[in-house]
Amino acid sequence: MLKVENIEVRYSGVPVIHDVSFEVRERELISIVGANGAGKTTLLKTVAGTLHATKGSIEFENEDITRSSTVEIVRKGITYVPEERRIFGPLTVEENLRLGGYTVNDSDEIEKNLGYVYDLFPILKKRQKQLGGTLSGGEQQMLAIGRGLMSNPKMLMLDEPSLGLMPRLVDQMLEAVTKLREGGKTILLVEQNVREALEMADRGYVLQTGRTIHEGTGEKLLETDIVKKAFLGL
Repeated sequence: MLKVENIEVRYSGVPVIHDVSFEVRERELISIVGANGAGKTTLLKTVAGTLHATKGSIEFENEDITRSSTVEIVRKGITYVPEERRIFGPLTVEENLRLGGYTVNDSDEIEKNLGYVYDLFPILKKRQKQLGGTLSGGEQQMLAIGRGLMSNPKMLMLDEPSLGLMPRLVDQMLEAVTKLREGGKTILLVEQNVREALEMADRGYVLQTGRTIHEGTGEKLLETDIVKKAFLGL
């Protein structure tokens, strides 16, 4: 579904991603792990079109999207949920969600997607008339993911969905990601909880200073020395 080949990404002329390649197949959950500053978020932003690669190529469903705008990429079926959440605080939960479906022209599909989100995150249905800015951190994260789902994306990119959440909510958030995967969603995940991210992944990639240093199934990556020493404390 997604094929990234030898991309380089620069900030102010300085390379921060170096010849990174990876692919995501339909219905896979792919985890990208690495230390802070490894380039994980930069990678997702580049796929989403908020940054552009200076070298290499990105294809989605065999179509080159390397230079496409974010709007074009969303319309093609890729949705990016950033770690900053970026919900609209003055708007209600339901208004936030409906804005996420702005590319959907079928009102019946919008209602169907809304029901899907409320089934996944029942607390959002209880809070549907509440202003987004008054939600707890965990609820705001649920809202950000729910808004991303409203366009019924072909591929969902999640950037640190458990960041800043208390342990109980971390488990709840990762369970929701697992449900999405089990429901057939294609997911590209960046997650600070490396063990959990690789345990749920079909495959994973380890980034270090903007380079891919390991790739393989989640299970195999958990057995590598670099993952054990750098992320699991073993």
